[in-house]
Amino acid sequence: MTNDILILSNGPGEVTTWVRPVVKALRQQLGSDRAVFRISIILSPCPNATGKEAQIVQSYPEVDRVQGAQHFFPFLLWGKTAGNWDWRDRGVVVFLGGDQFFPVVIGSRLGYRTVIYAEWDARWHRWIDRFGVMKPSIIAKAPKKYRHKLTVVGDLMADVARGSKGAGELGELGEQGKLGELGELGELRELTQNPVLEGSEGSTLNTSQIEWIGLLPGSKPAKLIQGVPLGLAIAEHIHKVRPQTRFLIPVAPTLDLPTLARFADPQENPLIQKLGWGRARLVMLDGGDEGDEGDEGDEGDEGDEGGFSNIGVTKNDSSETRPYSQNQVSLSEVSTLFRAGFEPKLSSLTKQNSLNPPLHSILKMASGVTVELITEFPAHEILSQCCLCLTTVGANTAELGSLGVPMIVLLPTQQLDAMRAWDGLPGLLARLPGVGTSFAKLINWLILQQKRLFAWPNIWAKAEIVPEVVGQLKPQDVAQLVLEYLEHPEKLEDMRSRLRAVRGESGAAQKLAQLVQEELTHPQPPMTNDK
Repeated sequence: MTNDILILSNGPGEVTTWVRPVVKALRQQLGSDRAVFRISIILSPCPNATGKEAQIVQSYPEVDRVQGAQHFFPFLLWGKTAGNWDWRDRGVVVFLGGDQFFPVVIGSRLGYRTVIYAEWDARWHRWIDRFGVMKPSIIAKAPKKYRHKLTVVGDLMADVARGSKGAGELGELGEQGKLGELGELGELRELTQNPVLEGSEGSTLNTSQIEWIGLLPGSKPAKLIQGVPLGLAIAEHIHKVRPQTRFLIPVAPTLDLPTLARFADPQENPLIQKLGWGRARLVMLDGGDEGDEGDEGDEGDEGDEGGFSNIGVTKNDSSETRPYSQNQVSLSEVSTLFRAGFEPKLSSLTKQNSLNPPLHSILKMASGVTVELITEFPAHEILSQCCLCLTTVGANTAELGSLGVPMIVLLPTQQLDAMRAWDGLPGLLARLPGVGTSFAKLINWLILQQKRLFAWPNIWAKAEIVPEVVGQLKPQDVAQLVLEYLEHPEKLEDMRSRLRAVRGESGAAQKLAQLVQEELTHPQPPMTNDK
């Protein structure tokens, strides 16, 4: 008997943290015979999409067919796919992101059973066959007569965290002398190659001493303009006290490295000169030794205020396994920067933006402190090995919270009008030409006066389980807070435990696959029209 499994999903988080473990679990439970079980993915539009979602899903060997989000609505409305797909008589529609109404329509049209993974809310109880929910509280909110449809499966994100290596193993990665495969972390290879920890000239440290801190300044210019130099300055202060500490930035797939580096260049980012925050230059290594072309001229760091005169280029293109965007900052984002007083020199970056992403790239400060730039996407395994992360507000906090990674959430207000990333009407007003700056200042001031919680884990818990530092931030003060946590690891462990408590249990992918398998044995509902 042949079966179709159609998975509906949308954004980058869903396709990497929900779809990936579920398709693996489905193949493990249902077998690899495509003639018996075929897995298709159809993506729907998402405001947080990177445009790489279809490419990411196509890289999953368990998946047979993928349709991008641009073709979704013709399929939803009329049942037509861009590739004129055929459909088998039996199947299950699995919801892993988007609007929960979609499987109601699509399942009815195809005559398939329906299964929804519900992270926080379950809807359309009457028309959906089964729900796999993250926590029992979702079942308690459902109408009594439909509760038999809901089963607690746990947290799909917890499976990502459970599959990650320990922090000590990440230290071993940092001590490797050459690039190469990293054992079970195969797809997250070539993290770093520096055998000597910067700041400890001529000496090496035991891998057990190394601790990693993740810097997540955001992906939009409104956040990067403050977040990048602030993070660099904090890193320098921490490194002076704890030279065993290393730093990394997981680069968003929509952001190319030269564009990121512009926010660390005082000639491009006026806030660096104004506030005296951290500056760095981009170094792209080609996979050679420390003395290769990517690191020539280090003696000139003191006089080189963040320029791009020292770049080595990778000879290998690993874009097939590492989705990566070479797009420039969009015109709308550039206009935001202009209103914030940021004047990018696009012409100076034209050549660099045409480069393939390097195997090993860093932001290097004049002091010698470096920040590893991680272009693997998603970077969950790497982030899970950080002892602490410094992050801006937004989806980053949800991602770190789901992974159980301790964090400090930073909301600097030095340039209040630069924060224009609010949703809804406030965001529209803040981005209006001419008057947007004034609206942005007013809106941000009003929001800050509310003393509200900004980080998603705190919103989930209705309490501040991760610190939120808001105001006129000083790098040395934030660094001191970080050092207090590093010197008291029991505080980090307590934060990690509280983060895990607000999420569900692990093993969700296997349990959800079991629900799908059970639904395949049920009689299929009649289809509403031709497939």
